[in-house]
Amino acid sequence: MTDASLVVTDLRVEFSGFVAVGGVSFDAHPGEVRFLIGPNGAGKTTCIDAITGLTKGTGSARLGEKELLGKQVHKIVRLGVGRTFQTASVFDELTVLQNLDIAAGLHRPSISLLRARRGVDPSIERALEETGLTGELATPAGILSHGQKQWLEIAMLLVQDAKVLLLDEPVAGMSQDERTATGELLQRIAAKRIVLVVEHDMDFMRRFATRVTVLHQGQVLSQGTVAEVQADPKVQEVYLGTAGAATTAAMAVVLEKGD
Repeated sequence: MTDASLVVTDLRVEFSGFVAVGGVSFDAHPGEVRFLIGPNGAGKTTCIDAITGLTKGTGSARLGEKELLGKQVHKIVRLGVGRTFQTASVFDELTVLQNLDIAAGLHRPSISLLRARRGVDPSIERALEETGLTGELATPAGILSHGQKQWLEIAMLLVQDAKVLLLDEPVAGMSQDERTATGELLQRIAAKRIVLVVEHDMDFMRRFATRVTVLHQGQVLSQGTVAEVQADPKVQEVYLGTAGAATTAAMAVVLEKGD
């Protein structure tokens, strides 16, 4: 739980002279589901790689009073910043409960991990209830549905008491029902946490985003509510002019639906 905001200012990332992110600024606050969208190569995932320490960036990314850029990955995790990847990173051979036990152990004293179990940790029970996985406690993670694996990964961040959840394409490959359930889950957990979503699914963005930042070629093209971004001529030019065919078609559907 957090009252702090994530404020990214003039974030830059270069790879051997190539500017992948060229001065991006945005903020994200508890109580909203914040989206980063844009065509392939726009710099969305690179932004969260920099925020989480996986890629070197310059500028600033502050969580409250704490600067994240320049810190090691494990220290950023300790500050309460968690992320998921496009492919769920769970232990397939272990049960849902065992996966959550391992995640919860990251913030426990080493000696506590050696003690005999006395029921299910309250933080795990809360995460199971919040993600709808209570009935899957003994299920091996490897046989969960694609959507359930993503929810388990989110639950693993919740038991770590993550204050910031950076989610990279969380609904990729999901059924429509799973997309809806995921959007509702994000709305619930965003009530007291920062939730930042990198996504290509424009319909999902339209249904669940509170605010949106559109990136293009490593820079901010537009920011605002879904309605404001949809109405921005620059966004229409990128999505209906120079973007790839699949993204163009998706954004066209969004524009046609309106509000």
